[in-house]
Amino acid sequence: MAKNQDVYAQPKLGAARWWGHLGWRHVVGVIAVIYAAFPIVYVVSASLAPKGTTMTGSNALFSSISFDNYLRLGAEHAGTGADASRFWIWMGNSLIIASATAIGTLLMGAAAAYAFSRFRFRGRRMGLTSLLIIQMFPQMLAFVALYLLLLTLGDVVPVLGLDSKLAVICVYLGGALGANTFLMYGFFNSIPKSLDEAAKIDGATHAQTYWTIIMPLVIPILAVTALLSFISTFGEFIIAKVILASQDNWTLAVGLYSWVASEKNAEWAIFGAGAVVAALPVLLLFLFLQKYIVSGLTAGAVKG
Repeated sequence: MAKNQDVYAQPKLGAARWWGHLGWRHVVGVIAVIYAAFPIVYVVSASLAPKGTTMTGSNALFSSISFDNYLRLGAEHAGTGADASRFWIWMGNSLIIASATAIGTLLMGAAAAYAFSRFRFRGRRMGLTSLLIIQMFPQMLAFVALYLLLLTLGDVVPVLGLDSKLAVICVYLGGALGANTFLMYGFFNSIPKSLDEAAKIDGATHAQTYWTIIMPLVIPILAVTALLSFISTFGEFIIAKVILASQDNWTLAVGLYSWVASEKNAEWAIFGAGAVVAALPVLLLFLFLQKYIVSGLTAGAVKG
């Protein structure tokens, strides 16, 4: 019995071979973790400093700890450049805009991916190619055109003009297709078309097939798309800064920037506290959707 165990025993690697096969990977992993964790530690340290600045946050991490900066969030006239009492209003605006954009992205992207995956029609290949080309150009490149468009549109439909949260949502949804459609398109292709054919034989319409059969099977990619859309819009700054003018309509990114926009009066301590609190919704959403992320990303990479 001992001889059989020795036969299947793994040979021990020498120091040189261990380093060549596994050792260097551990070193790269540790360096990557330190590189990724340092900005987080830096911001948390600055948020806990009573009079936090970039210098105190970098030279003496956690030298003094105080939660006063977190208590100042939402207090009257606690910040510079903008009233910090509006912090929770900005948080609500960001959650509303990001959630609405994520839901709209799911509905639009899933419908487009289903159509490209299941139907064969004239212009299908051209449409896929167009989406691939369009997604190469960031939406922020058109902020001047968007500003002029909303400025004119606001004279006709005020709710879709400048300084409107609905206008920001519409602008974000205008760039929702592209990468999201391609990501879901690969996942839809991994679902056998025999399910559609079986549903059609049973008398189901395209809508019934789409909502009752296909959509429950693509929940992983829907979760990934929702997470990516939420993150990108929750922290977006340039378009929100151009469109939203009044402080009550600002998003969290625009509001936090106002606290450090002035070089002489920048309050990095309360900015750090706001940044830590702003990261919580994204973190909670990530933890809630974590079980779908790996399967959604890997299956979405299947070539259609």
